[in-house]
Amino acid sequence: MNFTVGFKPLLGDAHSMDNLEKQLICPICLEMFSKPVVILPCQHNLCRKCANDVFQASNPLWQSRGSTTVSSGGRFRCPSCRHEVVLDRHGVYGLQRNLLVENIIDIYKQESSRPLHSKAEQHLMCEEHEEEKINIYCLSCEVPTCSLCKVFGAHKDCEVAPLPTIYKRQKSELSDGIAMLVAGNDRVQAVITQMEEVCQTIEDNSRRQKQLLNQRFEALCSVLEERKAELLQALAREQEEKLQRVRGLIRQYGDHLEASSKLVESAIQSMEEPQMALYLQQAKELINKVGTMSKVELAGRPEPGYESMEQFTVSVEHVAEMLRTIDFQPGASGEEEDEEVALDGEEGSAGPEEERPDGPEGTGGH
Repeated sequence: MNFTVGFKPLLGDAHSMDNLEKQLICPICLEMFSKPVVILPCQHNLCRKCANDVFQASNPLWQSRGSTTVSSGGRFRCPSCRHEVVLDRHGVYGLQRNLLVENIIDIYKQESSRPLHSKAEQHLMCEEHEEEKINIYCLSCEVPTCSLCKVFGAHKDCEVAPLPTIYKRQKSELSDGIAMLVAGNDRVQAVITQMEEVCQTIEDNSRRQKQLLNQRFEALCSVLEERKAELLQALAREQEEKLQRVRGLIRQYGDHLEASSKLVESAIQSMEEPQMALYLQQAKELINKVGTMSKVELAGRPEPGYESMEQFTVSVEHVAEMLRTIDFQPGASGEEEDEEVALDGEEGSAGPEEERPDGPEGTGGH
């Protein structure tokens, strides 16, 4: 059974009333015009209070008509069309009232105060029995119907119940369903809020752990840089000691070579002396000097392999392998402070565990 046709006039009236209400809204307060309504020269309407507020805002020095001083009037712009409205010394109170709009508002309020369900019931008529109202509900077919349909029509063998009873029952069921749905929505919203808080907590915790991770790797890099500087300093020290020793030997050998060369030069000049007596006066001394010079023992040369610096080779494979095993340790948050203390201790005592390059100082036979 179709009742849509019976509802059309009511729906049309409701739509018209909505359109009418939109035309009765003040553009300032966005409420329905309140008495008295004033009509502007541009034919737009305002509440008198709203018009006075706009006028006072545009003319702050204008004095009201209750003042003893007579003002020369003022001007403001219509909020709907921006048309400039010029007022005389009476201000807004000099504008004309729109009695037609006031009457329309009164009629609208009277019509709106009537209960809508009574209008709906007047239009709910049976489709098969046009003059019969829908007043019962068929429980078997689950549709509203009229009394004649129960007595003579399609629902004569069905079980029926009074329409208000079923109306109250189904309205109560729908209300309970809505309450359950709203409660379910509240629970879902609470879960969403909780999960959003979890997301925020995850971001905060991740940010904090990233900072800790960066700090610890920076500490490791600092330890490596410090240890590298120590080893480089030891290598440079050993290099300088060996160079000083070898350069000292070079100076000794150079001095011996220079003295020997001069002695050879003197001996050659003496051998060129043609007078035997004069030669014999110098020959004995030169022979002794040459003999002595040839028997001089110079300082020993650096032993084989002295120039090698292989003893300063550093093996980092096991350390690199150990660094590659660094990984996260779940549940170790409570041990953070202990790990930091241990790390600081390693920074201060990293030297003794490494092979110190002090040993080569004794090698080389300084």
